[in-house]
Amino acid sequence: MLDTLKALADPCRLRLVAVLLAGEFTVQELTLILGMGQSRISRHLRILTEAGVLTVKRQGTWSYYRVGGEDPFFAAIRSAVEQELIRLPERPKDLAAVAAVLDERRRRSQEFFDRHARQWDDLARTLLPVPDYLERLLSLVPEKGAVVEIGLGTGGLLPALAAKAAKVIGVDHSPAMLEEARRRLALAGLAGIDLRLGEMTHLPLPDNGADCAVLNMVLHHAADPAAVLREIRRVLVPGGVLVLADLARHEREWVRDRLADQWLGFSVDELTAWLAAAGFAEVCCERLEGGDGQEAVLVVRAAA
Repeated sequence: MLDTLKALADPCRLRLVAVLLAGEFTVQELTLILGMGQSRISRHLRILTEAGVLTVKRQGTWSYYRVGGEDPFFAAIRSAVEQELIRLPERPKDLAAVAAVLDERRRRSQEFFDRHARQWDDLARTLLPVPDYLERLLSLVPEKGAVVEIGLGTGGLLPALAAKAAKVIGVDHSPAMLEEARRRLALAGLAGIDLRLGEMTHLPLPDNGADCAVLNMVLHHAADPAAVLREIRRVLVPGGVLVLADLARHEREWVRDRLADQWLGFSVDELTAWLAAAGFAEVCCERLEGGDGQEAVLVVRAAA
């Protein structure tokens, strides 16, 4: 208890906790958000981590910090602390800086996909091969109803979704990717699929606007995966289904630059925790192991 109280008894560390309640950030990002030197930020992070207020998740050479350590005392007082953090005088400025960092993550991602839309399918398949998982993914998509594919890329999954669903909506944040998807649908003679420009954290759908949401190798490109899952929960009807496929945790650091990956895959535990926090239930996660040179894939089904 004493270590926790000491760790929180500092204005800078309180600001750090408040910022990390809004997402997971690296030391470099936290220096930008708080406008402090790296050594100072690192010292405060070490104190908070040792006290059990924060945890650190290492992905390759990057380390992401987040609130939610193992300390039972902090867990007991966390709700009250969060309410008080709202009163910090620096909070409006810090939240604006958080938004700027997340916007920069999204901007880099959008620029990459706009630039590589034409060759994206071959690029991803060649640089980071995975086992054949699509049949398993599609088997989890319910028949009929309205399905939204989020981060549809060049639209390779849309024909299969159209064969199962009464209505298909595709959302992507890259205009160039949407153009490639429209070209693919035209060549296939498929009409009636609704393609929309939008961000994963601000989907162009109303509350309860879809029966099923599909994320196919998309979440590892998200600036804030937990926020994406919360937004998906918003647009799904009660009892709706999220079907997700993504990379299992790996250590291929180069994918950040060559494939615009923000995360080096995910563990089952962190995906399950994010889904539960977003309000999903009946989470089922299956790991499909890769063959020679392939990365393992997680296929997830969760109920809204």
